[in-house]
Amino acid sequence: MTSTRKILKGGLAGAALCTAVTAHAVTLGTFDNTTVKIGGYVKLDALWSSFDNQVSSGSAREFYVPGATPVSSGASNNYFDMHAKQTRIHLGTDSNVGGKKLKSYIEIDFMTQGIGNEKATNGYAPELRHAFIEYDKWLFGQTWSTFMNVAALPESVDFIGNTDGTVFVRQPQIRYTNGPWQFSIENPETTTPDGTAHDDNELPDFIARYNLKHNDLSLVMAGMLRQLTVQTGGVDDTASGWGISVTGKYMIGKNDIRFGLNTGGGLGRYLAINTSAGAAADANGNLEAIDSLGLFASYRHNWNDKYRSNFIYSMLDVDNNTNLVDIGAGTTESTRSIRANLMYDWVKNLTLGGEFTLANREVESGADGDMTRLQFMAMYKF
Repeated sequence: MTSTRKILKGGLAGAALCTAVTAHAVTLGTFDNTTVKIGGYVKLDALWSSFDNQVSSGSAREFYVPGATPVSSGASNNYFDMHAKQTRIHLGTDSNVGGKKLKSYIEIDFMTQGIGNEKATNGYAPELRHAFIEYDKWLFGQTWSTFMNVAALPESVDFIGNTDGTVFVRQPQIRYTNGPWQFSIENPETTTPDGTAHDDNELPDFIARYNLKHNDLSLVMAGMLRQLTVQTGGVDDTASGWGISVTGKYMIGKNDIRFGLNTGGGLGRYLAINTSAGAAADANGNLEAIDSLGLFASYRHNWNDKYRSNFIYSMLDVDNNTNLVDIGAGTTESTRSIRANLMYDWVKNLTLGGEFTLANREVESGADGDMTRLQFMAMYKF
């Protein structure tokens, strides 16, 4: 066990959905009873990372990907990277139709992989983040999964921050909201230990959620039922999956504690950006859901009007059936990360930030590896 591993082992999201994505926007004007707003931010990231093995350029070098931390080879490999791919822009509309609100929202960033290089131009293609319509109590389109609580995400320099233990999914859905209750059907996809995503489902993912607000506590409780289906490679079977999520934020004056527990059988891609598969098949082609558990907690402290810090812990445990997964293929058993950052509001809407991260990943064979990262950002919101 490495010394790092020893260290590592030692809001209302319904309302926050639009708040999180439209908090910084400029009104372009009102046209034919429709108000149009534009917003987003420009962000530069500079990262120095040390891994226990080689890591080719890609997402693991640009933000923390728990399942991509390499296991130890006995020699550290250090890298320095810079990118502006998290930069994003959004466009929203707001109308009043028949006394009810009709809204639309589109957002893109440049975090897509596979297009662009660092040889000369560093050009990257836009990637769709959100594209949805809201009318009265209904939402149609792509946005954060109803199973995810955006308000519980801690503030981090990293792209996500509490990645190990959190649900992080954007996908097409139909959602109905009635007071504190939300119900949705969402796009299904089944992942297997070989890294393949299978689009064979005949049923959507079903999600129910309750948003609770009491004094300084905001709490979200959500449940999910889903179908896991694979019809390829000699497998033609379906298994049932489920998930429970309890997440929230507790205000302590101007400071806050954010926390979450996410667990289930067959959560797969919903948790820790698909570090664990949703299901695995036995020799007879029968699917079995994979159990997983994610936990996170963070504390945000405002030192004064200019400076603030966030201290974040996050973990993932996966209960793989070792009779069904290839132990030698590097199947993840657990990941842990801790981070601390300092944010400085230089001028209005312009923030500088620095963050230190320690992370560890252990695979089913017993091998493990560490990541150490120093990250700097400059971000201007408009």
